[in-house]
Amino acid sequence: MVSVVVPAYNEETRLGGTLPVMIDYLESRPEEFEIVVVDDGSVDATSEVAQGFASRGVRLVRLIENQGKGAALRAGALASRGDRALLTDADLSTPISELETLEPHLADFDIVIASRAVAGSTIDDPQPLYRQWMGKTFNLMTRLFLVSGIHDTQCGFKLLGGEVARRLFGELYLDGFAYDVELLWLARRHGYRIAEVGVRWDHKDDSRVQMLADPIRMAVDLVRFRLHHALRRT
Repeated sequence: MVSVVVPAYNEETRLGGTLPVMIDYLESRPEEFEIVVVDDGSVDATSEVAQGFASRGVRLVRLIENQGKGAALRAGALASRGDRALLTDADLSTPISELETLEPHLADFDIVIASRAVAGSTIDDPQPLYRQWMGKTFNLMTRLFLVSGIHDTQCGFKLLGGEVARRLFGELYLDGFAYDVELLWLARRHGYRIAEVGVRWDHKDDSRVQMLADPIRMAVDLVRFRLHHALRRT
């Protein structure tokens, strides 16, 4: 069974359109599935929209207060029951059908991450230039100091073995957007094999990203999680 984990904060409009797409695709495949929608303290009808699809394999995990994308994915991964866990954003910037692109690599790797920066990737609608610059700068920093050899840590489409996902998210410290880097850093520390695979991707505007505050917060988070794990080992 594959578990699809979807973090959602004030996503009532998007989920109403993307959940049917996910469900239709997963129902067309010859295996069981579950979609775990994590309502990250939304103040709109995100939970009600998710619950409306309960009869079609959607489970709701609800966080009372908004905690961040990392916290939402942690809650969803730990609640998952599949032998594989797919992490995907509610906007489906990477189409759900790209699961088929990642799956074959799971035979030889423990984690398969979608990438917009390696051979085989296709970007139908690119991000604005300032977003591209910010992403490239952040990825360069993480390659130099934390997870070398990975060109795109921030694409929200990732496939993990189920037990691997539950183990790593059980150790995850960060609650915010920089969770990706900590997740991959933890995977490397445990000796898990990581594949980076090019996928089709389409930019979806997200006004919740704060262009000045979020990059600074993410840079601080990189230091915070390293300190956290260093102190845990002493």
